Amino acid sequence: MGAIALAAEPPKLDAANTAWMIVAAALVLFMTLPGLALFYAGLVRAKNALSVLMQCFAITCVVTLAWVVVAYSVAFGDGGASNAWWGGLGKSFLAGIEVKTVKGTLPESLFAMYQMTFAIITPALVIGAFAERVRFSAMLLFSLLWLLFVYAPIAHWVWGEGWLQQLGIMDFAGGTVVHANAGVAALVCALVLGARRGFPDTAMPPHNMTMVVAGACMLWVGWFGFNAGSALAADGTAAMAVLVTHIAAATASLTWMFCEWARYGKPSVLGIATGMVAGLGTITPASGFVGPMGAIAIGLLAGALCFLATNYMKRVLGVDDSLDVFPVHGIGGMLGTTLTGVFAASALGGVGYAEGRSMLGQIGVQLAGVAVTVIWSALLTWVILKVCDAILGMRVTQEHETEGLDTALHGEKGYNL
Repeated sequence: MGAIALAAEPPKLDAANTAWMIVAAALVLFMTLPGLALFYAGLVRAKNALSVLMQCFAITCVVTLAWVVVAYSVAFGDGGASNAWWGGLGKSFLAGIEVKTVKGTLPESLFAMYQMTFAIITPALVIGAFAERVRFSAMLLFSLLWLLFVYAPIAHWVWGEGWLQQLGIMDFAGGTVVHANAGVAALVCALVLGARRGFPDTAMPPHNMTMVVAGACMLWVGWFGFNAGSALAADGTAAMAVLVTHIAAATASLTWMFCEWARYGKPSVLGIATGMVAGLGTITPASGFVGPMGAIAIGLLAGALCFLATNYMKRVLGVDDSLDVFPVHGIGGMLGTTLTGVFAASALGGVGYAEGRSMLGQIGVQLAGVAVTVIWSALLTWVILKVCDAILGMRVTQEHETEGLDTALHGEKGYNL
């Protein structure tokens, strides 16, 4: 009788977990505003700096409302018989979420807010691929449709009791849902929309490296909320996630720096900052499952492979993924998700696998998750781009692109010098 009574007890709110998760939600929002906004704005040319800031700001607002209206329900609702595929519409307009509504040990309002910050930064990452050449109106429509038809379903599959979660995928904070997803979408955007005018013959260096570094530092700090917050508790898993996240970022930064130093003769500030982002993106899926030595290995591989991928895309393939979203986030997310299956092994300092699951079996599940994410994101992104182009036209005119989006689309300038 005691066990039955205990099982019947309603979920109980934990004050420590709630306090930490409020902070984590603020940290993840801080990653987009101002972190990613400044990072991306500094990377583009001066005539387009405001356009990128505006895009990050507007995406935050649009995604917030879309999340409340329907996207939270699709991602984290209960779809009943079809729950393997989507969460249904039962929680549309956050129906049933009140002050006392609890999910796990957290207020569900806080859980919804925390997951909203992930939904905000993922389409914001994608804009780096088509920076400096897309209409603002088309960008808004694209981001909205992409959130609803690409992000929300994958989030449900991996985190909302969907079929990939049931399969046993290990994706702690978004190697598939966020990074591989955004990276593949970015690659499709770059291929479909084509290069910026003058690429690759005209040099298009970042206009403000100080802004880039400031944004990168904010991303590094905010990422602790991203990864450690995904424990949804103030516990040892969150603490280890903080540690391995930091270790991987530092390792990847130095690896990228030394690769660049050896290849081009000078270590650049842009390189060490980009290496940090690659390390953070790659450790994200593994952050709740690996130990410090696994984090070093993941950071080393992230710094080296993302460096090689970035140079190969730009210099060999000639793909104008303006701010290197695919080689950093896409490759990093796929690499990290796969390596989670390796370094989660208890023999390598990780938390171990589910009962009856071998390393090879777990790697197979991880690769299946990566493959599904790549296919879904690529196909749906292509369809959404075509729809947006037919309705609004995705690219600005040649005159507007030459003039710069700040004045052409927004009637403002980032600098009056």
